[in-house]
This record gives sequence, C-alpha cells and structure tokens, in this order.
Amino acid sequence: MKRAFCIGEALIDFIPVQKGKSLKEVDGFERVAGGAPMNVAIAIAKYGGKSVMLTKIANDHFGDYLIDVLKESNVDTSQIIRSDEGETGLAFVSVDQFGERTFHFYRKNAADLLLSADEVSSKSFQEGDFLHFCSVDLIESPMKHTHKKVIDDFRNIGGIVSFDPNVRLPLWPDAESCRLAIHQFLPLADIVKVSDAELTFITEIENENEAIQSLFVGHVKIVIYTKGSEGAIIFFKNGEKYEDKGFTVSVADTTGAGDAFIGGFLSELLSLNITIHNLCQKIKENHQRLLTFANASGALTATVKGAIQAAPGKDEVLKLIAAQQGKK
Repeated sequence: MKRAFCIGEALIDFIPVQKGKSLKEVDGFERVAGGAPMNVAIAIAKYGGKSVMLTKIANDHFGDYLIDVLKESNVDTSQIIRSDEGETGLAFVSVDQFGERTFHFYRKNAADLLLSADEVSSKSFQEGDFLHFCSVDLIESPMKHTHKKVIDDFRNIGGIVSFDPNVRLPLWPDAESCRLAIHQFLPLADIVKVSDAELTFITEIENENEAIQSLFVGHVKIVIYTKGSEGAIIFFKNGEKYEDKGFTVSVADTTGAGDAFIGGFLSELLSLNITIHNLCQKIKENHQRLLTFANASGALTATVKGAIQAAPGKDEVLKLIAAQQGKK
C-alpha cells in the first residue's frame, strides 16, 4: 500500500471541560494532541492506511506526549525532527452549545515552524504516495519554504498532493495574508478540500458554484466541498459532481471532524492503487464509497470530545454506514 505523508503542525489542544462558555469563563481544560496534519495522519492510520508525519517537534514534555500519541496511533514518526529550538505550540479552545469552536493560539516560537527544507529527505517518497498539507504552517517561516520543496519533490516522483486550507485567522497578521498564502499554494495541489465556512473567504465570491469553479487553478483536478451535517460534494473541473448526504449524530465537539473527513477520504483512496494518471477516473468510479466513508468518519469524530485520537476506528465507521443503509 502507498503512504500518505502529512506535513505541518503538531501541537497541543486544550479542550474546555465546560461547553457553552467563552475562553475567559472556562474553569478547566483537557489536554489532547492536535494540529490538522497530525490529526489527518492519525485518522489515516486508524482506518488502516499508512501515514508518515513530517514535522519538527520540540524536546519538551508536550513534545514527548505528541510523539507518544503518534506512535500509539501507528503513525510513522521516523522522519520527525526533535529540536531544542522552539517550543510545542498550544491552542486553547472554547466550544459553544452547538459544538462549534473558537481558538486562541500560543505558537509564535513553535518548533514545527522551524523545519527547514534540508531536514526533509525525499528518498522515501514513491510514485503514487500522497502528500497532505494545510495552511497553518504557511505563515512566513522556514516551514513554509519546506512545504514548497516537498511539494516539488512529490511532483517530480509522480506523487499526489492534497490541500485542506483549514483557515485559522487568529494565527495570521491579517485576513489578507492568510488568503494570499492559500492562493499561492492552491495551484500546487491535485485535490483541494474546502468547507462551506471557508469557501467565500478564500474565493471572495458569493455564488457557490462560481466560487467552487474558481478553485480549479494550476494542478487542481478535484475539489471536495464539505457542508458539515449536510454531507459533501466532489467536483471535477469539467463540471461533473457527485454528492453524498451526511449522517445525523449527537454532536459533542467538532474538533477534528473535518480532519477525520479528509483522513477517511484519503485512507480509502490509498487502498485503491491510485496514481496521478488515474486519479480522476478512480474517484469517479468509487465516489459513493469515498464520500460515505469520509462523511461517516467526520460524523463519528464529532460525537466524542477531543481530537482524532479519541475518535472511533474503522469498524465503528462501517457500523454507522451499515446502520444508515439499513434504514433506507
């Protein structure tokens, strides 16, 4: 089986003990591993795929914890650089009564931002492997330039590149800086996953279909548009699209639900012997399987408090799918 390399931040999420309160009102927090690329790597491994984390993690106690979580989740940590430079980034989260989140970050000196291009070897990349990245580590830093080199390496060996912008505006000097970075890297991806909450911000286009079509720039072949509990749609450049409705669940915390969705989608792709040449055709042929599994993955993750490591595994996802199909 091919592997998915996930590049970017690995940090600590502090999840509030109390739901429905602002950060200043929360009395206590629970520590969990987080960071979108790390969440995706864990999700892929949970669902039976092979994932590799590409990042730099601080030599501190929080860093030790992140390594432990990755190993316990069967993510390959062999290419992670440990460093005395920088610290482990922290994110404090508040959750409203609907399970939606707001963030406050402490990561100006985060170790992951210090990963330089010469610290990542391309020797282990193989044709048909996947590279997944997000936007948090695209702020001006050594890690931003490392993203560019690793993406170029994947292009050269026939790899497949996936991008989830995963917008976190509090980490940017201003909204325009975030938007510009996303537009700089968007054309470098083959697959783009974007949520309904992010689409208008990224494109600055109000019409949904026009906004989706504007994302087909550069190498972009597939856009996956997620709509939370309403499901998701796969769009192709020629206007062809496939839709799957979401799952109705009791939401505890949406932290990591989007990462579980794309992790589920990529884990299923990895099992299909996808190459850059048959990518579109394979997704069209297997769209129902891919979307159903991804939607179920995201829905189940939203039923538990915390990030991906607490989420149900593949057996539970398949049970949810079977239960829904049995009602039809």
